[in-house]
Amino acid sequence: MPAKKVCIVGSGNWGSAIAKIVGHNAKRSNRFDPIVNMWVFEEMVEGKKLTEIINTEHENVKYLPGHKLPKNVVAVPDITEAVKGASILIFVIPHQFIGRLCDQMKPHIAQGTIGISLIKGIDEGPEGLKLISDIIREKLEIEVSVLMGANIANEVADEKFCETTIGAKNEANGHIFKELLQTPNFRITVVQESDTVELCGALKNIVAVGAGFCDGLGFGDNTKSASCGVADLITTCYGGRNRKVAEAFAKTSKSIEELEAEMLNGQKLQGPQTSAEVFKILKKRDMISKFPLFASVYQICFEGKAVQEFITCLQNHPEHM
Repeated sequence: MPAKKVCIVGSGNWGSAIAKIVGHNAKRSNRFDPIVNMWVFEEMVEGKKLTEIINTEHENVKYLPGHKLPKNVVAVPDITEAVKGASILIFVIPHQFIGRLCDQMKPHIAQGTIGISLIKGIDEGPEGLKLISDIIREKLEIEVSVLMGANIANEVADEKFCETTIGAKNEANGHIFKELLQTPNFRITVVQESDTVELCGALKNIVAVGAGFCDGLGFGDNTKSASCGVADLITTCYGGRNRKVAEAFAKTSKSIEELEAEMLNGQKLQGPQTSAEVFKILKKRDMISKFPLFASVYQICFEGKAVQEFITCLQNHPEHM
């Protein structure tokens, strides 16, 4: 079998942490081509192109400072150039950019290419909720798996132990991705319920925004725990960027956009955006009253509802008790 060429589509905080793993694993296995392309949205950092910095210093100084990337990970600013010859695509970009990027990639995708989405978000389709993996599947006409878990990028890059789940409807593909992505400290379970894995990964970001509001309003951990579930959810509610920005939102009078620009160094939040997509779908289905937490996060982020009313919104809903 010829070695499979891998392309990582995205190079933010999480994309760079994954590149560190993929670069090492691709080099060690004869199943994969040792050169891994990483598509980088080109920007200037202190007068130099980010791609040039990554390719000479082997570090993404903007999004994952302090971590060396393997030398076989090559930053490529042109998406069509990056995907050329690739038969494995790893998608790790903010979900609002996926459609446009897939349209640019489509003419350059070879037969038999497979993809995996690490994107935690959803979109609104004509019939209701649309998964990001479905957008990739439809636009590129390839098989797509997903990877979701309690994975804070900096901790993965620091090689702190964590677990994650690959949802793969095609079991053989799931095992290819496991070989490419697993390390002794990044343990992977492969399951076939891909849609469930993806949905949980997206929706918990909305809950994390609610958890950040609780922190900003000075509520205790018990209040926050009332809106928490299992691993990914708990981790995000205590350590993720959605929580951090939401806390600042509750403490200041600044908008989400202002705080995102101030606090995230160019990264995008997924929680508020996901709450907007979910709210539209709930409204269309007349189900807003059944999901008070999702609805109130949206109303606070986008409709000017006072963040101080967050818990009141939840208390007024018998469905939430």
